[in-house]
Amino acid sequence: MKKIIEHEITESIRINKYLSESGYCSRRQADRLVNENRVKINGELAVVGSKVFPNDVVTVDDEVLEIEDEKVYIMLHKPLGITCTTDLSIEGNIVSYMNYPKQIFPVGRLDKNSSGLILLTNDGNIVNKILRAKYGHEKEYIVTVDKDIPDSFIKNMQEGVLIYNQKAHMDVYTNPCKVTRLSKDTFKIILTQGLNRQIRRMTDALGFKVIKLKRIRIMNLELGDLEYGKWRYLTIDELKKLNDTFKRANHF
Repeated sequence: MKKIIEHEITESIRINKYLSESGYCSRRQADRLVNENRVKINGELAVVGSKVFPNDVVTVDDEVLEIEDEKVYIMLHKPLGITCTTDLSIEGNIVSYMNYPKQIFPVGRLDKNSSGLILLTNDGNIVNKILRAKYGHEKEYIVTVDKDIPDSFIKNMQEGVLIYNQKAHMDVYTNPCKVTRLSKDTFKIILTQGLNRQIRRMTDALGFKVIKLKRIRIMNLELGDLEYGKWRYLTIDELKKLNDTFKRANHF
């Protein structure tokens, strides 16, 4: 079948991209492996930014990696207690939970105490295209908190909440977002930002505690009626719409 998700074509690729395209890990994780001196190109230690050319031999911990031509794109209704990591030493890691025959990894995170939609793939090229805040892709959540929600809470969440940004090492206001009250203690929120544990920290800053958090959508991909703990492949239509979005956003 013709590849649906398209990516830029180059004669050589950076080592982190090679590892992600092989389905071994994400680019961020690949950089960490390189810094730990676990990656070699033609027997020589790689450094961050090293280029891989056709016919080069790449190894991680002396295991030869090859780019997996057949890409898989999976939607999981992640249950509570599962951690979105490829570290098999962590109990309840998502890779062991899936027990999939190919090497796959999660696209982004959904924290251990949250449930809902998480994507898994062996196509490392889509990770940044989906997750980078500058692209403004929407992620939608349903959240229940520990007490009744006043109008001021909705207003503050929409306009931005002051929380600590771990990457910037400073307090920042979150980006404006869409918030809709669903009941006295439950709301729906649509984010285009992806700070670590953002919703929980936003609600904490306003004096509320999250009781339940479920992600129901990433871009055009909706959790729908996928059963709790179950997974399915993305449909051809979903992949086409995803690829069209990447093209419109000039991700190539």
